[in-house]
Amino acid sequence: MKYKRILLKLSGEALMGEKQYGIDMDRVAQYAKDIKAVHDQGMEIAIVIGGGNIYRGLSAEKAGMDRVQADYMGMLATVINSMALQDALEKTGVKTRLLTAIKMEQICEPFIRRRAVRHLEKGRIVIFGAGTGNPYFTTDTAASLRAVEINADAVLKGTRVDGIYTADPEKDASATRFDEITFSEVYEKNLNVMDMTAITLCQENNLPIIVFDMNKPGNFMKITNGEQIGTLVKG
Repeated sequence: MKYKRILLKLSGEALMGEKQYGIDMDRVAQYAKDIKAVHDQGMEIAIVIGGGNIYRGLSAEKAGMDRVQADYMGMLATVINSMALQDALEKTGVKTRLLTAIKMEQICEPFIRRRAVRHLEKGRIVIFGAGTGNPYFTTDTAASLRAVEINADAVLKGTRVDGIYTADPEKDASATRFDEITFSEVYEKNLNVMDMTAITLCQENNLPIIVFDMNKPGNFMKITNGEQIGTLVKG
């Protein structure tokens, strides 16, 4: 395996599958199967999931809701997604732990860095819910922060596109994909990879990011085995 410990970032929208909102359990089951295959090879895996399939704080703010209130509601949406993925993973026979930045003792453990690392060392898949626990921070930033805290080797961002493009490939047919790009180029070209807080955290801690298509079965395994899939952001 190319990496020993990784953090997988999934968007909430990815869990919708072919639906317009909510959770497509067939899609979640496919993700669980792919994640288990990598885990079975000895990889230590932590996961952060967004909540955009259920609730988007920024959209609510535009509609007039208080930003802090809206962001906390978005954090709760990420916990719902995390519980769905946890259930799907455990149905495959994998042991998991859900740790959240907001205390919810009945359904998960509070995030404690040393406990999270210990779970990973014991071979459990760790899911981090509720973002950073703070408003004004995205789940991309939460993913970068948790990855740095647990000393992950890389952040793997699973999306529905196969990498980073010069423009949105779903809107611009002339968009071309980068195989590799530097953090500085992401800034200069204003590319939509992760928000700038997340990018800066990774850059300052020399933590590479790989953006890839998680919806294609087997891609997650290929990346962890070192194959050139998606776009690598480093240096």
